[in-house]
Parts: sequence; C-alpha cells; structure tokens
Amino acid sequence: MASSESDSPTRSPQLRKDVITNRWVIFSPARAKRPSDFKSKSPANPNPNPNNHQCPFCIGHEHQCAPEIFRLPPHDPDWKIRVIENLYPAITRGVPDHDDDHHSLAQALDGVGFHDVVIESPVHSVQLGDLSPLEIGQVILAYKIRIQQIASCESIKYVQVFKNHGASAGASMSHSHSQMLALPIVPPAVSTRVESMKEYFNQTGKCGICEVNGQDLLVDASTHFLSVVPYAATFPFEIWIIPRDHSPHFHEINDEKALDLGGLLKLMLRKLSLQLDNPPFNLMIQTSPLQINVSDTSHSHWFLQIVPQLTGVGGFEIGSGCYINFVFPEDAAKVLREVNVPE
Repeated sequence: MASSESDSPTRSPQLRKDVITNRWVIFSPARAKRPSDFKSKSPANPNPNPNNHQCPFCIGHEHQCAPEIFRLPPHDPDWKIRVIENLYPAITRGVPDHDDDHHSLAQALDGVGFHDVVIESPVHSVQLGDLSPLEIGQVILAYKIRIQQIASCESIKYVQVFKNHGASAGASMSHSHSQMLALPIVPPAVSTRVESMKEYFNQTGKCGICEVNGQDLLVDASTHFLSVVPYAATFPFEIWIIPRDHSPHFHEINDEKALDLGGLLKLMLRKLSLQLDNPPFNLMIQTSPLQINVSDTSHSHWFLQIVPQLTGVGGFEIGSGCYINFVFPEDAAKVLREVNVPE
C-alpha cells in the first residue's frame, strides 16, 4: 500500500475478515487524528510506590503468598521467577472428574482446574519490558514448564497464558505478573480459531498463520519470529508475534527460541510504551488445545498477541461480535516500525 494513501486522513472505511478468528472488523479511521497521534487515554502507572513493603509478590514476602509451585532458579532464595497458586482463583484447584451431559439444554461442569500466577521479577518496580531478553526468555520458559506439568492431566483441555498490565487492562496487583488458567473445556474463541484455520487450510492447502508475512504489516523480525500488525487487527496497534517455523503448541518451544522470543517481545513492549505513552495492555499466548488431533496440527499454529487498551468496547461490539478499529493495520505497522528504541 502506498505511503501517500496510508497518510491520507480521508481514507474510506473498509471491512476486513480475519481468517484466523473468523471475525469481521470495520476499519473506520478517525479523520481528526493521525495514527501517529494515538496515545493512551489512561497510561498504565502500575507502580506509584516502587518501595511497596506490603506487596506479597516482592522477594522476602513469600510467606504472604499462596503455595509455591516452583521457582527459577530452583530452590534459590534469590529467585528470579516464582510460579505460585492464585490466592483468589477463578476456579477450584484440582483435577476435574465429571460426566457432562452434552444433550442437556443447561449444561454445567464443576469449576475445577488450575489458576496460577507467574511472578516475573522479585523487584516491585520492574516491569516485563524492563527485563533483559534473557530474563524475559526465562519467564517464557516458566510458562512452558508449567504447561508441561499441567498437560499430564488428561481432563485439562486448554491452558490460557495471559498478562494484564495496568488497572484498566484488568491488573489487580501492581507487581509485574502474569497468569495461567487451565480449563476442562476448550473455550469457544479457541474452538472458533481452530475451526477457522482448518477451513482456510482446506481451501488453500496452507496454514493461515504461516501466510502472515506481508511487508506492509511487518513491524520487526528476529531469527525465529516475526512481529506483525494482523491484516484484520481487532484493536488499534494490536501486535502478533508469530513463530517462523510451523508449530501448533507454544509449550514445544526450546531454550534458543524462548531467548529469541524474549528479545523481540521486549522490543515490541518498548515500542508500544514509547509510541502510546505506556498504555495498559493485555498479552495472551494463543496456542492449540492440549489434546489436538494429529490431523489438525498442519493448520494449527500458535502466536503471541499484544492488545494495547486504547479504546473501549461498546454496545455494537458486544451485540454483533464485530469490532471497529480506528487505525488501519498498515498505518499502525508503519508507525511502530519507525519508533526508535534507545539501546
């Protein structure tokens, strides 16, 4: 797409379909605001008191937390990362044991599974984007280790890794952390994504994620990963980090690729912070169900999704499932490519 068109404030609205999520997105650029002018309306300021002596996630306060699952380095009092049980879990901790009735109109399952917290740093004032690529890579490996542990439970169908940064993005604790929720079901959005990618593969013979490599959408790249603004981005300045090699499951990542991902993730978080004034954001690892069929591995491909919280969700989005994005993906990618991140 030509840069003159990208910079034009009079671009016409357009509807695009995301073949990965099977969702339509309306692109309706705000004529009074250029993409480079977008800033967070409520910048995340998660550490107003960097010397928070009451924080249970800080080193030395381990006794205030729910039970620890493991730490890195193992058994080290000077830990770098801790994985603990969530003190206020969304579901009851344990292995589900159920015989659900798929023929009942009002289906229900016991709310049993695992809800864990990954404390990304022992220091209260340090955020994920402040860590070195190696340290972020270690956080990524902590996710992997925990998913591999959970995967031994056959009744667990899906593990969602997510991070909420900033109060308006859902963070209830200011100390940098992420969460993992293991469920006895495959969530509807995941099922839709898997089926949509299967449909695309059946039509084209290609993986929809492997095909995401347009130069207009590229933000940056590393040895093993690409960072892009997706063609039909649901949210302004949304970023996907995609493995170059086809891989259905995140927890198959090796140490080398985890370190590589750590470097690219740090760069993307820094670019978003500098360009959008440290916005609240949500980070999700979109992986395949644990018990995916072998026949589905050819079209299933995991990716990491970052969504800055710049706009609210209104009645139209809730009612229709169709979102309005005020920034064309090509414009967002161009702006982010041009953000100069100091060494």
